[in-house]
Amino acid sequence: MRCGRRDRKETAISVEVTPPAENTPRRDRAVDAALAAAVFTVVGVAIASEVDDDSVASPVAYLFGVFFAAPMFFRRRYPVAVLGVTAVVLVAYYALSFPPIGLALPLAAALYSAAEQGYLRWAAGVATGLLVLSTSVRIGQGDDLSYLLGFELAGSIGLMAAVIALGDSVRSRRMLRREMVRRVRAAEIERERESTRRVEQERLQIARDLHDLLAHTISVISLHTDVATEALEDDPRRARSSLTSVRAACTRAVGELHATVEALRAPADAGAGNERGPTPGLADLTHLGDVVSAAGVAVRVQTRGEPGSLSAVADATAYRVVQEALSNVLRHADATEVVVALDYRDGLLKLSIADNGRGPSGGTSRGWGLAGMRERVGLLGGTLSTEAPEGGGFVVEALIPAGGRP
Repeated sequence: MRCGRRDRKETAISVEVTPPAENTPRRDRAVDAALAAAVFTVVGVAIASEVDDDSVASPVAYLFGVFFAAPMFFRRRYPVAVLGVTAVVLVAYYALSFPPIGLALPLAAALYSAAEQGYLRWAAGVATGLLVLSTSVRIGQGDDLSYLLGFELAGSIGLMAAVIALGDSVRSRRMLRREMVRRVRAAEIERERESTRRVEQERLQIARDLHDLLAHTISVISLHTDVATEALEDDPRRARSSLTSVRAACTRAVGELHATVEALRAPADAGAGNERGPTPGLADLTHLGDVVSAAGVAVRVQTRGEPGSLSAVADATAYRVVQEALSNVLRHADATEVVVALDYRDGLLKLSIADNGRGPSGGTSRGWGLAGMRERVGLLGGTLSTEAPEGGGFVVEALIPAGGRP
């Protein structure tokens, strides 16, 4: 009985990772009732088939069919107890000299239930014990050894082994299914955590880029203010020009703050220990292209439209997209040429990085590179897509609002 209670607790724990439709009380009761009815029917048919044409089996023999069937309603909670009760009822049945019904048929459901609930040793032990007891008694009674050992014993062993194996396989598949569900959920949680971590990293990078821009802008404002103060009386025209530059720098800084505040939602201590150089932008594409060309891949930059006023955060994001796309080309594409196209129109920057490499079959990056680019562009209200043309190669396209937000 103690074993049954322990198993019930283990089942309650595992249900937490099992799909809700897998196991319901109503379905369990229906299955147990059907199994009990099947046991009663099989035992009744076995008894009737062993009765001579001119005789009738005792009603008590058929009553034993109820004793075999009733424990099936408790097989889930107390599988070992049900197996033991069924074995005792079977021994009592034969002790009363009722018509033979074999060993495997009345015991099959109990053996299956014990194996299904994880009590494989109990099932094998009870089956072995009954087989040894029955064989010993029948040998002592003088039964034909060739029939007993060559046919009936082999058949009983085969049937018992089959139902035990079936119960154990059902249990194994159920555990495997639960483990798969658990792993899928764990993987989903891990992906969410990783995605959150990478988004936070991107936000921190944006904050650092903004910090660099503001530090540079404030330095410019301070410089022009000093010039204007010194030239205010001696050279008013120069002072006016410096103040105009101050106004333009302030306007640019306000625009950057407005463009970044929606993308940056979590505070980041970007100023502490920041020793980074100037934030790279599209103006550094020439140097980036030279580096990639030196590695053996020719880079051509095409520009359409007027660059106009491109915010620093959008400029840095565009540069990072090009940089990551070119890195992927070097690592995976086996290309000889890359075309970087910049198209400025309607307040948007359309980026296109196309190579003539092997395409996805050549091992296009499926790591965090593309995902990171997509998330960073998305923070600015833009979109990023990829395409593999039929003729080969790979294309990365990004649509970035010039002001950082549409």
